[in-house]
Amino acid sequence: MKDGILENWKKKSAEKQKIYKKYLARADKNKVLSQLPELHAEAFRRIDCLQCANCCKNYSPRFKTPDIKRISKHLKMKESDFIERYLRLDEEGDYVVNSTPCPFLGKDNYCSIYSVRPSDCVRFPYTDEDVFFKRQQLTLKNSSFCPIVYFVLDKLAANTK
Repeated sequence: MKDGILENWKKKSAEKQKIYKKYLARADKNKVLSQLPELHAEAFRRIDCLQCANCCKNYSPRFKTPDIKRISKHLKMKESDFIERYLRLDEEGDYVVNSTPCPFLGKDNYCSIYSVRPSDCVRFPYTDEDVFFKRQQLTLKNSSFCPIVYFVLDKLAANTK
């Protein structure tokens, strides 16, 4: 991640949260959505998630019923045993991992259940879909720990000046 825009990205993201919030509130949704695929692809070309894994180290995806069924089957566990061993209900009533980092994250930052990971993990960091715009608070939060979200948001906000 030795990239000019990514140098000190966490600090820059923290300093620019108000700018990003203002940008998202005023931005043309259709224009933003049309730019996301290209910026998403560029971010993934420049940033290696395996060097970071902040998402897996600090946060949990929601485990929806299909995720629980698929993962517990993959692990050859009963769903109830999987839930008891790995999950808890959060304040919003969603199943999330009961510990951080994620119990499926290896020391090498690889996911041991990658092929059957939760749909939230598949979709994260949402930089190529309308969640980026629809859930602005989530986008702002994600930009504080995910360099890909920071990269996309910073590029978008810089293009409006």
